Amino acid sequence: MPAKPYFTHRTATCDDLDTIRAIMQASMVEMNKGVLSDEELEAAKETMGVDETLIEDQTYFLIETEVSGEKVAVACGGWGKRRTLYGGGHTAGRDDSFSDPATEPARIRAMFTHPDWARQGIGTLMLNLGEQAARDAGYRTIELGSTVAGIPLYEARGYIPFHKEETVGANGAVKTVLYMRKSLD
Repeated sequence: MPAKPYFTHRTATCDDLDTIRAIMQASMVEMNKGVLSDEELEAAKETMGVDETLIEDQTYFLIETEVSGEKVAVACGGWGKRRTLYGGGHTAGRDDSFSDPATEPARIRAMFTHPDWARQGIGTLMLNLGEQAARDAGYRTIELGSTVAGIPLYEARGYIPFHKEETVGANGAVKTVLYMRKSLD
């Protein structure tokens, strides 16, 4: 890893799906150690995963850096203009209809950083990208669904909790999602 990595971003494509899945898996497992029990992590995985509508909508980013002369994907995340707040394409209860920027929020969606690259400002970079793109699309507010591990970052970036959802996974463990909101004005 370079001493001071320089990160770039690009819009993710369907060709990136395997890379995205690998980053998500590594992030889910490592970034939640000490935060979620093994049972809670397994329950959380039931709703986490790739949401291909974000790729179709061109609102999902891949964050890259260069290592030994080669591009390396280190994170993925984006924003959504659909009403679905969180989850992969398989998640029950989705609403894939488009939200109205004049009256409804945009969504920060599916942010995952590979654990080897954590705590280097990548989460803030992804939030900045998503927030600016949502502003440019006419949205005035933005919301997200945070796992326990993400709350400190989102609070530091001005997101305010407004609802806590707890459901029970197939294995009996509780899955917690904290709904958070921020003004884009």
